[in-house]
Amino acid sequence: MNITETARSLFHLFFPHCCAGCGSDVISNEQLLCLSCINRLPLTNFHLYADNPVQHIFRGRLPLVNATSYLYFTKDSLLQHLMHQLKYNNRKDIGAWFGKRIGEVLTASNRFTMPDALLPVPLFATRERKRGYNQAEVLCTGMAAIMGIPVLKDVIVRSVFTESQTRRNRIERWQNMEGKFSVKDAAAIEGRHLLLVDDMITTGATLEACGQALLAAANVRLSVATMGIASR
Repeated sequence: MNITETARSLFHLFFPHCCAGCGSDVISNEQLLCLSCINRLPLTNFHLYADNPVQHIFRGRLPLVNATSYLYFTKDSLLQHLMHQLKYNNRKDIGAWFGKRIGEVLTASNRFTMPDALLPVPLFATRERKRGYNQAEVLCTGMAAIMGIPVLKDVIVRSVFTESQTRRNRIERWQNMEGKFSVKDAAAIEGRHLLLVDDMITTGATLEACGQALLAAANVRLSVATMGIASR
């Protein structure tokens, strides 16, 4: 063992790295999850199939080139715990790590058409200031590191504050999001294929409203990717 490895081992002894899922010891801070938690991740593999549940959600509502979600979301699950840490406990590393994993599977897929740019679904300005970041943008940063395409920020904004969608039914979610987004820089997206990214999809109301605003403002093609999809 050389000096560098010895120093790293001693540092790890006194400052251990913990799994973001279960808190068990992991070897390095680049290893977000232990192998046990990695094996518990409920992968969808939607990126391999054109006819998948995310495509079904938007059929007849939003014209998409591709659509996918990386993981199934269920209540009281490992994914719910990780998403809570990402959104409310300043764990941006979780978003960056999952963004890279999403970027890897999309890049390796022969079916998923590569977009020209990534576009995170925006938060309302006051909510983003309170949180300190937009979790969708953090996901995009991780994806961009793998996919080698730009992240377009401030192209579209959430122009009206909306309450949490958590307790709303399907119809109420659509009504709550209608007309809530506005495009600031149509020239930046004209003629491009955009991958619209968010952390979760339940009814698709937020992504649909955002996508419709983009389509109304510029000649664009849209795809959608999320970290999780609510299991039905």
